[in-house]
Amino acid sequence: MILVFPAEPYLAGYAEALRRGWSPNNERPAAEAQEHLERIAADPITFLRSLVDREGAGDAITLPDGTIVPRLPGYVKWMWDGEFCGSIGFRWQPGTSLLPEYCLGPIGYSVVAWKRGRGYATQALGELLSEAKGVGLEYLELTTDPENLASQRVIEANGGALIERFKKPAPYGHAEALRYRIPLGSPKPRATPG
Repeated sequence: MILVFPAEPYLAGYAEALRRGWSPNNERPAAEAQEHLERIAADPITFLRSLVDREGAGDAITLPDGTIVPRLPGYVKWMWDGEFCGSIGFRWQPGTSLLPEYCLGPIGYSVVAWKRGRGYATQALGELLSEAKGVGLEYLELTTDPENLASQRVIEANGGALIERFKKPAPYGHAEALRYRIPLGSPKPRATPG
């Protein structure tokens, strides 16, 4: 399995996964899948470009309760093994490892049901850790639901340690969640122009 940036050669596989009931969003899966299919049908190139926004310049984000919040810098990569396998997204707040309260975590991942159990999410998260360090983060705090044992194993396999049980913020219905921390070490120095 490799991670690829969203691009035309992979788009048909992504759309097929959406049609088969997979979604990149576990907070509003059906709605997000339908929205993506509609955006792909309307303008596939604009859709692909919207998935890589390192400046956070795109449209605001609508949370599950309808609250609208600013977009953070981030991007999505797709898992590919000759077929679409899933996605992993990464977002950050420049200059800090902290995120706004409305943002549950910097990384979200989802593997299609027919490709689970192959270690793809564990591998994808491992590969994204060096990229997170590259934007200056010292650690990542990932959240998952208490009953999502597979996600907990993915995080723990990548060095995550449980730091707290907490209630999600209001936009997510105050549901119980777990927060893990993965240390990244000292941030990688940024190259200076010139």
